[in-house]
Amino acid sequence: MAPVGGTAVQDHVALAEIELCGELIIAASAAEERLSLESIDEVLRVDEERGGPAAR
Repeated sequence: MAPVGGTAVQDHVALAEIELCGELIIAASAAEERLSLESIDEVLRVDEERGGPAAR
């Protein structure tokens, strides 16, 4: 139950993880076959986090 008084606490890390999970679910449902590890990394923007070529 939410606290009385309307103070909302946002966990930015949790919200980011939920967003990425949603994007992964959308990609998986649109794919005709299982997603490859490379496809999963692309959806989750792994190269961007590591400063790889996709980040440039």
